Amino acid sequence: MKKLKIAIVGCGRISVSYADSFRRLADEIELVYAVDKVPEKAKKFADEFGCAWTTDFDEILDKDIDVVHLCLPHFLHPVMAIKAMKAGINVLTEKPIAISLQDADRMLEVQKETGVKLGCIFQTRYTKSVEKLREMIQRGDFGKILTARSYLTWNRPLNYYDSSDWKGTWDKEGGGVLIDQAIHSIDRVRFMLDSDVEWIDGSVHNYAHKFVKVEDSADAAIMFKNGCLYNLYACNIYGDDSPINIEFIGEKGRCGLIQDMGYYDLDGTYAEIRNTYETTNVGPDYWGSSHHIQLRDFYRSVREDLPVAVDGLEGRKTLEMIKGIYLSSMKRERVTLPFEDVIYSDVNTEAE
Repeated sequence: MKKLKIAIVGCGRISVSYADSFRRLADEIELVYAVDKVPEKAKKFADEFGCAWTTDFDEILDKDIDVVHLCLPHFLHPVMAIKAMKAGINVLTEKPIAISLQDADRMLEVQKETGVKLGCIFQTRYTKSVEKLREMIQRGDFGKILTARSYLTWNRPLNYYDSSDWKGTWDKEGGGVLIDQAIHSIDRVRFMLDSDVEWIDGSVHNYAHKFVKVEDSADAAIMFKNGCLYNLYACNIYGDDSPINIEFIGEKGRCGLIQDMGYYDLDGTYAEIRNTYETTNVGPDYWGSSHHIQLRDFYRSVREDLPVAVDGLEGRKTLEMIKGIYLSSMKRERVTLPFEDVIYSDVNTEAE
């Protein structure tokens, strides 16, 4: 098997998951470049793999690179992705794909123009529990899914924002708890239901992080086109990072996730689904241990010229749900999809 040549752009907090993935997939890839604006971070990452490093992203665009991983502040995802795709490099970016639908659409246009692969990281899809429960839902085991919910109650103290030059900003992060923390829960619900959204009615607030403008709490009712009403609540003002709770209620039974553990209650039988894949976490528990599974899947798409499972359009659809909640909160009314994108500076997160 010919090894793919890989570059990572952004060697910050999440990069430990990529380092772990690169080690696991050493038979398939060769890391050739580490890039970060902070020289010490780029060099440290590069030294572990014996590869080159740089602080200048443009420097790698004319190199022999098959895939670039973008682990950057959200607002830089479309900027760097478009440059890389125009240089003929396949791109797998961390979530969210962008902070505006216009930027996401431009990324999709460039991907189509260049013919390279574009993917978005939603590694929590790649667990045994999600895989099994999605299969059961799509097979109709639970009958019609009537309602769904997701609860995320985490803790992001003031120093989490104070120590960053982009977290907690509309123009760089694109929002708060929704676009940064709850995005994986929202994506899993949409993915497991396998349905597009009809309307969104939501509100966002900033209750406890007064020196930042983005939301620290949000709730919404979202109607899917398959008739499922989804209720979500998310906040990062709780005292701890409690396990994420996702549940689906169907005509014949229920199923759900508590963090990555799946369960179902069907025909009087209750069962749990434990992840049987490699489960060593290198970061917080809520990151899971599935980055390497999604990376391997993307590499196969590149190597065999197959469709990307979590492609740019999938990233856009989940972003659209988040932007819809922001727009609904701003307008204080229900929004129907599709809609005109919300401008970040117009979002009101003040508690009523």
